[in-house]
Order: sequence, then C-alpha cells, then structure tokens
Amino acid sequence: MASRNVGRRRADSRGNRRRKLEIPQGHGHGHGHGHGDHVVDTSVVNSDAIVARRVRIVVAAVLIPLILAAVVGMIVMWPGGDVKVASYQTQTVRGEVTALKACKDPDAQCDEATVKLTSGADKGKVVPIQVPKASQTTIPVKVGQSLMLGVIGNAKTLADRYTYVDHDRTGSLLLLAGLFAVAVVALSRWRGFAALIALAVTAVMLTQFILPAILKGENALLVAVVGGTVIMAIALFLTHGINAESSIALSGTVFALGLTVLLGWFFTKFCQLSGLASDGASGAKALVPGIDLTGLLIAGMVIGALGVLDDVTVTQAAAVWELSAANPSANRRELVSAGLRIGRTHVASVVNTLVLAYAGAALPVLLVFAIQGLPGRAVLSTESVAMEIVRGLVGSLGIIAAVPLTTALAAMAVADRSRDLVAEPEHL
Repeated sequence: MASRNVGRRRADSRGNRRRKLEIPQGHGHGHGHGHGDHVVDTSVVNSDAIVARRVRIVVAAVLIPLILAAVVGMIVMWPGGDVKVASYQTQTVRGEVTALKACKDPDAQCDEATVKLTSGADKGKVVPIQVPKASQTTIPVKVGQSLMLGVIGNAKTLADRYTYVDHDRTGSLLLLAGLFAVAVVALSRWRGFAALIALAVTAVMLTQFILPAILKGENALLVAVVGGTVIMAIALFLTHGINAESSIALSGTVFALGLTVLLGWFFTKFCQLSGLASDGASGAKALVPGIDLTGLLIAGMVIGALGVLDDVTVTQAAAVWELSAANPSANRRELVSAGLRIGRTHVASVVNTLVLAYAGAALPVLLVFAIQGLPGRAVLSTESVAMEIVRGLVGSLGIIAAVPLTTALAAMAVADRSRDLVAEPEHL
C-alpha cells in the first residue's frame, strides 16, 4: 500500500510539472516550501551538487579549452611596438573662443576667432584662428565655446601654429557618460558597477588589441573571434559572477559566436561583398595595403552582434534557472519547451532592434537612393545596402541560434536535479 501511494504521488507530480513551470510564482520548491507570492531563489540551483557536476563537465570539455585558445591567440597576436603611421598623426589641443569677428578679406568665407588655449605647450596664450562663417556651417562657432585645434609642428609663428579642426565635445560626452553610469548603478547597484568595469575592459580590448592587431596586419576575422571570446568571458563572469549559470550562458554565447562567424563568412562570399563600401575602408586599405577588407567586414559583424548575443544567452540561462528553482524535478523536455516560449518573445524584439540599428546606420545612403528614384532591386544589389542587409540578417541568425543552444545547455545542466523530492511525505 505504501509503495502504491508513493507511485501515485510520483505520477501526480509528473502530471503537475507543466503547470508548475507555467506558474513558477505559486508553490515553488527550493530547499524549503513557500506559499503565496514566493520569490524564487536561483542560488539553490547554482549550489546544487547535480548541477555543479554537469556544468563542470561542460566547462572542462568545452569552455576552458576555448578560453585558453583565445587567450593564447591574443598573446600571440598582441601588437608589439607602435602601429601608428607617422605621416597620419595629428596633434591636437583645446581652446576657448573669447571673441569673434569677420575675416579681414571680405571675399573669404570665414570668421576670425580669438582663442585662449586651454591645453598643450602654449596653454594660456591667445591665438587667432580662422573658423567657418556662420552661414557656411550647420553648427556655427560662438563665443564661449571650446574648440579642438590641430597643431602644425613646423610653423614659424604662434599665429600659424594652430588650425581649426572641430568643436570640442569632450565635456558633453563626459556628461552623457556620467549620466549613463549613474543610471546603471542606481538601477543595478553593485552588479551595474561591475557592468561598467566590464564596459571599460571592452573599450581597452578594442583600442589596445583588436584595432592595433588588425592595423598590424593580423587576420581581422581571427582577431575579432579571439578578442570577442575574451571580452565575453570577462564581461559575463565579472557582471554575473563565476557560477554555473554564467558558465552556461558563456558556453551558449561562444557557440552562437562561432555560428555567426561561419554564416558571416559564407554569405559575404555568396553575396560577393568586397568590403570597400564600408565607411573608412578605402582609408584603411591605404594605410595597411595588406589588410583583408572582407575579413574586416565579417569581423565588424561579429563584434556588432556580441552585445546582443550576451543579452540573449544570459536571459535564456536565467529563465531556465528560474524554472528549475520553481520546480526542481522538471525534466529536460519541459525545461526546453518552457525556455523556448520565453525565448521566442525575446528574440522577436531583439532581432527587430538589431535590423533597425543597421538600417539606421545606412539611412543617409538609403535617402540618397530614394532621391534618385532607383528601383528596389537595384538598391538592394548595391554593395553599401547589401552589406547592411547581410550584417543585420547574419547577426539576427546568430541571435536566433543562441536561444535554443543556450536553452538546451541550461536544461541539460539542471534537468531532473531533485527527483527524490517527489517521494517526500505528503505533509511536507
């Protein structure tokens, strides 16, 4: 009779699993029972011995070798020495406009600004600078504004040493960055602070490894894959901690990143894209004649998709962890099914965001084509437009693939982690 009751309880539990997964805020089960508005504690999933053992296998077999390979590749390709081209170097200083008047030559389309230098070797000195006339520019120079000036090294006089380059936007950008940092920390607190540090690491990797290595002549695609893997490993572990959940999210990110690379390489070749239509491609080719513009194009696709891949994989891993915390006895099929239901909604919005972002970047080009009245097929076949389409769709395919990949990995890690709970006495 006792064994029959236990069997009945097991059958009832299996029959109710789907309902528990769909309404996790109800009667959840972690290390104890909760009632009413129960807050699911996912830390019990990370500390579960079964989950830890399964994740260790994934980490040892896949994650550690990939991260080590990326670190070794970064060390080997690290750009030694100065990769700058001397003839293209421009020294700049800043100065504040204290007075403004028309140029002496009435035919000259310029104004003469009196600028007090606020940086550089001549800091504090006042110099005359020719700037665009207000009617000749959309953003005119005004008294009190800060300007960025170029330095002519072989000039004989102070008046000839400096030339107008652009408005100095450092203060405005720093204000925006400060507002962003405050908003992130205010909402996410210590995790937000960790995310800001991860963002700083990303900036360092881009400026100190990825860009210099490409300029040095390394394979742009390989540099992007190696740099992207290291960036994601640091960002995920720094922001979300070194635990089972973030390890699974990183595994899903790396797999999706690899697929994005393959798709980018194939469709760049298939669509016959040279990479010359990219902004700055001709200048990069002039500076580094041996650079592979096609590889650079694919590398841009990979780096552009990294942030969204991170978002999708972390969300999917967190969703499966929540489901497992709510129902420890859920099997793999149930977790995958429930996780994919969550992922479908997320992907639908994220993919639209990514495509619109690429479309926004190409908006001036699209506007020119619209003015010319070219037929749609001709516009799509133009490399500048086709390139953005491939960027958006390849990145979106990588995101779509990240959802089932991460969901399946997470479900394998946490499925059926507490089967014995269904055999507990009913009064518990």
